[in-house]
Amino acid sequence: MEAKIPPQHQDTQPGIEADLNPQPKVIRHLYKGANKLKDKVALITGGDSGIGRSVAVHFAREGADVAISYMDREDVDAQKTKELVEAEGRRCVLLPGDIRQEAYCKYIVEETVRQLGKLNILVNNAGLQLAHKTLEEALDEDLLDTYETNIYSFFRVTKAAVPHMQKGDSIINTTSVTAYQGRADLLEYSSTKGAIMTFTRALSSNLVSKGIRVNGVAPGPIWTPLNPASVEAKQIPSFGKDVPMKRPGQPSEVGPAYVFLASEDASYITGQVLHPNGGTIINT
Repeated sequence: MEAKIPPQHQDTQPGIEADLNPQPKVIRHLYKGANKLKDKVALITGGDSGIGRSVAVHFAREGADVAISYMDREDVDAQKTKELVEAEGRRCVLLPGDIRQEAYCKYIVEETVRQLGKLNILVNNAGLQLAHKTLEEALDEDLLDTYETNIYSFFRVTKAAVPHMQKGDSIINTTSVTAYQGRADLLEYSSTKGAIMTFTRALSSNLVSKGIRVNGVAPGPIWTPLNPASVEAKQIPSFGKDVPMKRPGQPSEVGPAYVFLASEDASYITGQVLHPNGGTIINT
């Protein structure tokens, strides 16, 4: 039985996982690694919490070392992710900073390669989600912050990463069900997620000759810190109840999609998007 989620709110974006009630499920305890990513190196933006944390731990259980980017104030979450990765016997490099800054986007790639020796998997996952009831409420600074975080960083980090990547390596972009449906109160967020979906398709064609695969994951309502940091506390208990499965998903139900796309199991897949969303039908 799924634990009920009580009303709660966080005042800062993208939220702190340590403050969530109940705590999200990061990885199923019965998930067995099979060395699908043996000795690979992954860089995960927004890897401190939520889906990013789940991806980091799944990658580690599959044999990869990981580097994660996150904002300085999320250090408590980042340290926990590092602890979870190291418990799997793999290395975890922490790279705090502001993903909106071009120099930082270059820095995290350079540091990943310097400290871990190479870069095989890039997961563009960092995200900002601001809710506004009307278009007029969306300030220009909100638009800039959301676009710089959610799509500009994807371009910038990828541009820095590709020269270090080889045939057989993989890029995975986190988009959203809102890219396909839109959502009235998430105008900026939905539009950036649509941009990520198109970026994924275009980049896959751009890099196919290099043998680098580019795919995406479009989660539905997943229980992460992004949610109580985006909406009013009273909205949280009904979160995820509008999908066919009538519940929000857990990060542990999304992380394996990234493992699949990063591994040789997906060697004939590029330019595609997976949809862990609780049963919502998406016309792609």
